[in-house]
Amino acid sequence: MPQATIAAVNGYALGGGCELAMSCDIRIAAENAVFGQPECGLGILPGFGGTQRLARLIGKGRAKELIFTCDRIDAQEAYRIGLANKVVPAAELMDTCFAMAERILSKGSYAVSLAKLCIETGMDTDLDSGLDMEATNFGLSFATGDKKEGMTAFLEKRAAVLTEF
Repeated sequence: MPQATIAAVNGYALGGGCELAMSCDIRIAAENAVFGQPECGLGILPGFGGTQRLARLIGKGRAKELIFTCDRIDAQEAYRIGLANKVVPAAELMDTCFAMAERILSKGSYAVSLAKLCIETGMDTDLDSGLDMEATNFGLSFATGDKKEGMTAFLEKRAAVLTEF
């Protein structure tokens, strides 16, 4: 999916709920959020990306600990280890998510989608290949009207009006 996605986590995100949140680009958690992968306690393992995404987000050792022990962690711990991008009061969760979405939408959507592609693909390849892909996509972004508008707006000291995608 080329668009940026934001998970609003309010309450329990256990098993599939945690896996769904991890499939998003950004995770914003309410203060009352609880994360965990309890599947091993049921005699199964996380089967919808939990073993793969959790390790990529928080590191192999921490992922193994959470998955093997089935421990639950609160929003602050999820933030501390990199599972959550931000923690906010529950009453502010949706406003915070919508505000972030608006900030992202105000940027060049084609550039955001190319950056997402480079990040996602680059995580699964070696650094040199990732850098080559980044350079190629950097060149593609230079061929857009948004690039011209963005650079002109910068020089004119005004906000850019980016419209392509």
